Amino acid sequence: MQHPYVYAYPQGGGSSVPLPPQAGVIVDPRYCSPQVIDLAIVRKLMKITDGNFVITNVHGNLLFQVKDPLFALHDKRILLDASGAKVMTLKGKMVSMHDRWQVFRGGSTEPGDLLYTVKRSHMLQLKAKLDVFLAHNTEEKRCDFRVKGTWHERSCVVYAGESDTIVAQMHEKHTVQSVFLGKDNFSVTVYPNVDYAFIASLIVILVEIE
Repeated sequence: MQHPYVYAYPQGGGSSVPLPPQAGVIVDPRYCSPQVIDLAIVRKLMKITDGNFVITNVHGNLLFQVKDPLFALHDKRILLDASGAKVMTLKGKMVSMHDRWQVFRGGSTEPGDLLYTVKRSHMLQLKAKLDVFLAHNTEEKRCDFRVKGTWHERSCVVYAGESDTIVAQMHEKHTVQSVFLGKDNFSVTVYPNVDYAFIASLIVILVEIE
């Protein structure tokens, strides 16, 4: 598959171009690859079951799906792997000026299992700009990742920290069949050594915030 986008890590830079310290394992080492990974995300526009996201690789093999627990007291989504095991729990705060979401390991919502927090960069935004703070970044003065863009415009880019280094980017694929079936099809390119489970969860949160 061709990748018409700018790669996160400049080609031919050699050892003089270090990887950003944020890139790497956030959820689990098995979700990091030395190669570019392309994810296909299907979002059902009319939710009939208790989940509306399915995430596969380019070969159509199931990687993750998102489940919405019934009767939850908070906005809550659970990211499951292909076997149905809980990978992450995404919990949004019902009263939050910045649309804050917290993401925990597995099915937990305990503080000790916090992986990262996401919130809007500013309260009033025409386009979504999200700041991501890893669990150890408790002061939240500088973000560890940034998300810019919107699925409405078929464009979303994830940056490392406050740099211009791209670690993943999304583009939406619209077909007559997908519209007829009530689905949005996204393709997400995840660059080398970036946790693609982490990226998948960020895309889900972006859609939920919008």
